[in-house]
Amino acid sequence: MEHNLQLLAFFLFFLLLGSMAAPASRRAKDRRPCRRLVFYFHDIVYNGKNSKNATSAIVGAPAWANRTAMAGQNHFGDMVVFDDPITLDNNLHSTPVGRAQGFYLYDKKDVFTAWLGFSFVFNSTQHKGSLNFAGADPLMNKTRDVSVIGGTGDFFMARGIATLMTDAFEGEVYFRLRVDIKLYECW
Repeated sequence: MEHNLQLLAFFLFFLLLGSMAAPASRRAKDRRPCRRLVFYFHDIVYNGKNSKNATSAIVGAPAWANRTAMAGQNHFGDMVVFDDPITLDNNLHSTPVGRAQGFYLYDKKDVFTAWLGFSFVFNSTQHKGSLNFAGADPLMNKTRDVSVIGGTGDFFMARGIATLMTDAFEGEVYFRLRVDIKLYECW
């Protein structure tokens, strides 16, 4: 009899333990963003002629090559810093709601891809603070995800995913990204 009670207690313990773990795994799959935002950022690369309008510049190049033109072979080795306007729509001349500030590094010789590290810095009536992003950007994919790794102000300690989509580009001088941000940790 005592043996049966021990066996029953042992069984109930593992049943309880299993039932506690199941909702957590279900919650992970069913999570919905606590906040969703869409912005556009506009990058105008300095090419030696457009200093008045440029919002980014090549600061590193293979063997310190020409820093007014992208390198060959998928721009491998080029490092670009930027301070781009962020808008709510895809019009470069719309009123900016902040700045996208950071860098991208073309990091593969055989595939057109980059690594990004940047912040959206807001100072508008709608948003204050910053959102920080990092991750690989395989540029030939229609959409790419990078991590939202933190924030300040209205976005204090925010975490989530930003889906990037190239919305427009003009050669190697201008591109516009649509950034669909889904935050899963909001404070």
